[in-house]
Amino acid sequence: MDYNEIKELTTAELAERLLEEKSNYMNLKLTHALSPLENPLKIREVRKTMARLSTQLSLRSTEE
Repeated sequence: MDYNEIKELTTAELAERLLEEKSNYMNLKLTHALSPLENPLKIREVRKTMARLSTQLSLRSTEE
């Protein structure tokens, strides 16, 4: 997910998307622990997306 796409989301959508990404991250980690993923860099991408979402949420909370 691109940073510009994240900026366009509402605060509620950001929180919902962050929860989805967290569960996706946990599933990827578990799957990778049991058998190697075809593309292990997907874990890194999801973690960075979570960080971007979290950063945008904290920026919005400080603005309000």
